[in-house]
Amino acid sequence: MGEIAALLVGSGVAGVLTAAAFGPRTCSVQRSARINAAPEVIFPLINDLRAFNQWNPFVKKDPKITGSYEGPPQGPGAVHRFKGSSKSGEGSIAITGADRASEVRMRLEMKKPMRAQNDIVFRLTPAGGATEVTWAMQGKTPYIGRVLHLLFSFDRMVGRDFEAGLAGLKLLGEQAS
Repeated sequence: MGEIAALLVGSGVAGVLTAAAFGPRTCSVQRSARINAAPEVIFPLINDLRAFNQWNPFVKKDPKITGSYEGPPQGPGAVHRFKGSSKSGEGSIAITGADRASEVRMRLEMKKPMRAQNDIVFRLTPAGGATEVTWAMQGKTPYIGRVLHLLFSFDRMVGRDFEAGLAGLKLLGEQAS
């Protein structure tokens, strides 16, 4: 009986590893929220990394996180380097581009818990007296990431954080409006 169980477990592990080898090479997450404020009010809360970190869910959920800022205070070239617990990991986020009151592009480079490089885009679209804010992230998925994606929903896990962050941005944006 023990040999059959070992064979089944071994076959299951081999199946997961094989499926991961053929899994998607990229992953993406996207969430949107309507904020009752003009794009000009919301834009500085994203384009300035110090303001961004007031509502950034990955910073907020890790009380042990430390960080430093480099480059200009806002816009392209602004960088935040961070190191925290397993909740936030270690890496940096940099603003790579910005179009006044309509889009902010960032690059997230993670060192821990797993190396990753992701492109992030915040789009601000006027919607009557409000703004539709879309937070999107896309990156390559290494093999170990593809294994993990078979076991856990990356979209659901990170998507919840995006939703929490957008709720924080909504609160700050509507207070400032």
